[in-house]
Amino acid sequence: MMLLHNDRNSCHYLRNAPDGNPPADAMTTMDLDTTVPVAPPAMGLILFAHGARDPVWARPFERVADAVRAARPDWAVTLAFLEFMTPDLPSAGDYLSEIGCQRVTVLPLFLGVGGHVRKDLPALVARLRERHPHIQWELAPPIGEDERLVQTLAAIALGSIEA
Repeated sequence: MMLLHNDRNSCHYLRNAPDGNPPADAMTTMDLDTTVPVAPPAMGLILFAHGARDPVWARPFERVADAVRAARPDWAVTLAFLEFMTPDLPSAGDYLSEIGCQRVTVLPLFLGVGGHVRKDLPALVARLRERHPHIQWELAPPIGEDERLVQTLAAIALGSIEA
């Protein structure tokens, strides 16, 4: 189940069927106990990917977001996309501001550093800083520059030959 939106009184979740696709009645609203104050998440994480016209393309990124949420339930974690898919980065940033995040990291889920990562993304984050100056915005290096990912990809490549 993926959290789509929450407010003071309810949480809206999208349920996935066993095949990973949302069923026709996928939207579920769950009421919150309003007698217990819920602290807003201090930390937000935006996993930023390129986007594609085919919604199946996003499944690996959704799995990453779900794994991060499971590991850090106290963080607000959302995906955002440069094009073709929603939410876009400004909408994701607005949402994290609305729910009270004080610090937000934008992690580019890009293997290579091209024009989108060098030019487009810093400009988008700069606009978020202007729109929400009360939030500390951090732009993390793209995942393709992380040696752990390079080694994992190399191990997968080697395993594909050895299998």
